Amino acid sequence: MRSRQPYKCIGVEETEGLLQRNDLVLLDVRDAGSFAKMHIDRAQNVSVANLSSVIDRTATATPVLIYCYHGRSSREYAQILSDFGFSEVYSLDGGYEAWSNRPRAAETTTVDETLRQWLVEHGFPPDDAHATIGAQSSLNC
Repeated sequence: MRSRQPYKCIGVEETEGLLQRNDLVLLDVRDAGSFAKMHIDRAQNVSVANLSSVIDRTATATPVLIYCYHGRSSREYAQILSDFGFSEVYSLDGGYEAWSNRPRAAETTTVDETLRQWLVEHGFPPDDAHATIGAQSSLNC
């Protein structure tokens, strides 16, 4: 019997770094409809029905990151892979929900002074380059 390899729960920030690895296998364990609507790039949809084929075709030394909706089901799948001897298994804390709501670089950048002035002149909030104009406002182009 193989010794149990622990899996590791990781957050969004660590996930972003892990996704830079070319050897990573990324598994989405949400339902097929949710996967079809949106998923993390390079992910493959996995369920109980096809998990054994993923295990059979993946070397146990391959790093595997698993995510679900909120981070609960992915832990069960991570434990299964760990039990099958995979040595580097990760579960995304907060699941796809946390991933899709993460701050992105463009959202955290500061607005430069020229843009800030333009925004104010045209009735936008000075620190929100993504704001939209209300229905009662008009913009002359």
